[in-house]
Amino acid sequence: MNNSCSVFLLVLSLSFCVSFGALSSIFDVSSTSEDFITCLQSNSNNVTTISQLIFTPVNTSYIPVWQAAADPIRFNKSYIYKPSVIVTPTNETQIQTALLCAKKHGYEFRIRDGGHDFEGISYTANAPFVMLDLVNMRAIEINVENRTALVQGGALLGELYYTISELTDTLYFPAGIWAGVGVSGFLSGGGYGNLLRKYGLGADNVLDIRFMDVNGNILDRKSMGEDLFWALRGGGASSFGIVLQWKLNLVPVPERVTLFMVSYTLEQGATDIFHKYQYVLPKFDRDLLIRVQLNTEYIGNTTQKTVRILFHGIYQGNIDTLLPLLNQSFPELNVTREVCQEVRMVQTTLQFGGFNISTPTSVLANRSAIPKLSFKGKSDYVRTPIPKSGLRKLWRKMFENDNSQTLFMYTFGGKMEEYSDTAIPYPHRAGVLYQVFKRVDFMDQPSDKTLISLRRLAWLRSFDKTLEPYVTRNPREAYMNYNDLDLGFDSATYEEASVWGERYWKRENFKKLIRIKAKVDPENFFRHPQSIPVFSRPLSDM
Repeated sequence: MNNSCSVFLLVLSLSFCVSFGALSSIFDVSSTSEDFITCLQSNSNNVTTISQLIFTPVNTSYIPVWQAAADPIRFNKSYIYKPSVIVTPTNETQIQTALLCAKKHGYEFRIRDGGHDFEGISYTANAPFVMLDLVNMRAIEINVENRTALVQGGALLGELYYTISELTDTLYFPAGIWAGVGVSGFLSGGGYGNLLRKYGLGADNVLDIRFMDVNGNILDRKSMGEDLFWALRGGGASSFGIVLQWKLNLVPVPERVTLFMVSYTLEQGATDIFHKYQYVLPKFDRDLLIRVQLNTEYIGNTTQKTVRILFHGIYQGNIDTLLPLLNQSFPELNVTREVCQEVRMVQTTLQFGGFNISTPTSVLANRSAIPKLSFKGKSDYVRTPIPKSGLRKLWRKMFENDNSQTLFMYTFGGKMEEYSDTAIPYPHRAGVLYQVFKRVDFMDQPSDKTLISLRRLAWLRSFDKTLEPYVTRNPREAYMNYNDLDLGFDSATYEEASVWGERYWKRENFKKLIRIKAKVDPENFFRHPQSIPVFSRPLSDM
């Protein structure tokens, strides 16, 4: 097999071109009174083609296109403000045209590059807007010899993993576990996953970015400069422009890695085991990553509840190497050969993503096979082990809910200790023991406004308050990719924006992002409720 291989997950023959003269005329607002669609058509020399890529509420396919990557419960409502127009480009010139026509006719602009948008900010708004859906731009090119990948802005993580696995079992990309997450959204928020303890974040492994700015200019790392390149890897690319393509560094992995799962209830000593986990695993061999999952359940047929804690591990090595390490440092976890499997790296993505490891790997590139989710989520970071008394307080709080909640703890340490908080905008580095993600699910409800859903949401916010003494403070850190509008979204002043901005990025990084935004998008065209703000006065004057 040729080591340099291009794999296209979607082949489209649609194309049209726009001259630079036509593009420049788009800026002349007084030259024409055409609306957005007419603007697109008049600046295309193939009206039929561009018409096939535009969807408005009068089209029967408009709702299915919009719903394709939308939360099926929280935002799938008649009163939610949906796009005035959805554009699904197949090339960069079409993106330029859509961008410049949206600017000319006063539309807000949203960019959807995949899915898994917690608050729906890529496909909803409170004003007329155009949604640029990059679903047709997801080509992936893998160069095994150079250990690189070129990934278009609309590709999903599952498509990337599948493409790599079709060519090699000894390279992978250090990204997340959910196949339906867009590569662009993931990387532009930093992006953590099962290889972060060995190779850092996904954004740490970005080599170059092909990017379109607010004026339609196409830039790369050299022409955009290191400040913007820094901002795009963790500061939220949708605040600055449109990512067209990523150049990624692929990392070596063994042909076979080890997977294991063990779980314990409170009656089986789960509190003591989790308490020790906090001290041992963040300092453990960086080849091991453990995700901890916590749920409540009823004990047998009784009405008494317990907490079940699942330890889901992946080790970059074989069983014979892993077991002595765990037995020496963490025998209480009781990981035995019987609960371990040696599998291909791509199979770990299957299992962590909710599939059986025997499922054909092609499912990762099948968007319709990825389960739909609906939930409200919140994130935190823990830097000091939670005492047993605190854990018991959390268990009691969990018992108050109706078992619809899930907590995930992702182990940090390892390679993450080597980065400064300012290496990229993502600041949650040295000293973090683990990240906490907590959510309540709505998939069994017809709406997130039912009495049951509202009780769950109230419980989540109450649990968030209960957790407060045990997580980071000043600021209470949060993960930007798990956007949470409960944190705030006002940004008229730095004081308002800092309430949520410093939680995602900390003060130094947030201020640097604001300065970069002011240079590359001074009119704040690329905006959403938690985008990097633009102020009328420089930060130094505020």
